[in-house]
Amino acid sequence: MITNYLIAGMVGIMLFFTVVVAPTVFKVLPVEWSSKYVRNFFPKYYAFLGLVTLVTVFTEQDPVNRLYLIACVILFAFTLFFLTGRINAAKDEGRNKQFHVLHGLSVVINVIQLGIFIYLLAISL
Repeated sequence: MITNYLIAGMVGIMLFFTVVVAPTVFKVLPVEWSSKYVRNFFPKYYAFLGLVTLVTVFTEQDPVNRLYLIACVILFAFTLFFLTGRINAAKDEGRNKQFHVLHGLSVVINVIQLGIFIYLLAISL
């Protein structure tokens, strides 16, 4: 039961950031401020969601669902420790094509994680 609450909370965080926060930040703040905000936010986002997902690994009873959650933990860690620095470096160095590829990969990973969380909630009903 606690697993579903944790997953539902993560889905809420992920959707709220994607639908409300990110578009607002880029519309309201100047580019240099929005970039600084996003660079500061994302490591915390990936770390927090990764840690909460790790907790769900230990609260989930179904071994198959636990594997889905472990995959999400690994993806959060990969995005936090590998992709984020490379995305920032590509942006800083004007490597726009590499930036778009890496950023696109981080978005795809985030959508996959969100899909897994929604799937796990749906099958628990």
